[in-house]
Amino acid sequence: MSSSSLNYYQIRAHSRSIFALIRVMKIQLWSIGKPHDKELKPAIDQFTSRSNNYFSVEWNIIPVPKNAGMMSEMDLKKKEGEIILEWLEERDYMVALDERGKQLSSKGLADFIQLRANESTKRLIFVIGGAFGLDEAVLKRADMKWSLSTLTFPHQLVRLILAEQLYRAFTILRNEKYHHS
Repeated sequence: MSSSSLNYYQIRAHSRSIFALIRVMKIQLWSIGKPHDKELKPAIDQFTSRSNNYFSVEWNIIPVPKNAGMMSEMDLKKKEGEIILEWLEERDYMVALDERGKQLSSKGLADFIQLRANESTKRLIFVIGGAFGLDEAVLKRADMKWSLSTLTFPHQLVRLILAEQLYRAFTILRNEKYHHS
């Protein structure tokens, strides 16, 4: 049945049935560093809260390793990577945010999330690295590498962008008005 032959109520019912199926998937947002910046925290919390109407979404802030200031960039990335890999479970689908990753449109992100849900992913984890990015071991383990942009953003702002784009993707999946294409 084509979407042009569906009426409004059929589309809404179809949309609800899709979300009933995929609410089982849990989405976790991992970030290495300090707690959310006090100016950005309200917006991050708002988008995360809104997202919880669609999926279970939660943040895990991974503290910077002790003595980080005395470590070389490579040693720090390696230690952060070890922590991330310890936290992962074998069946987790991990998306590493990395400047060399694939770029997606908002609709592309929505399609990706739908695909993960259709394939019965239990935990979809988005990982934001520390100040120097992610260790190669983490990038090798990643199921997908995603670049938000070719621009460089402050670490804390990436959290807000990620939270907002996930919310936008969920509204796209539900055919809601938040996203205007």
